[in-house]
Amino acid sequence: MLDGLSLRLVPDVLWEIVEPLIPRFAARPQGGGSAPVDDRAVFTAIVYVLTSGCAWRHLPPSFGVTVPTAHRRFPVWATAGVFERLHREVLDRLGSAGELDWTAAILDAASVRAKKGDR
Repeated sequence: MLDGLSLRLVPDVLWEIVEPLIPRFAARPQGGGSAPVDDRAVFTAIVYVLTSGCAWRHLPPSFGVTVPTAHRRFPVWATAGVFERLHREVLDRLGSAGELDWTAAILDAASVRAKKGDR
């Protein structure tokens, strides 16, 4: 079930982009375990932790995902490149829709001083 917070964190438009990027659940060969948790709920819980800065152990139960499940899936999805591909897909969609001003991004990046030792 999606509540208001979940829909603000991961609106339907974003989920349409994310869903195909997430690796499919594979049952463990030895069996056991529980049924797979809804990927959208897990993704939303991960987004909450990453954007709020809260510790994994403080993940609210209202997301319907246990802390171990969200914590375990994050590195698996990161290793699978989900977040890099998501970043690229969002940039591609915004760029093709003419909603990105690349010159502003380039100017902004050029105006930031390098830290000592970054030369």
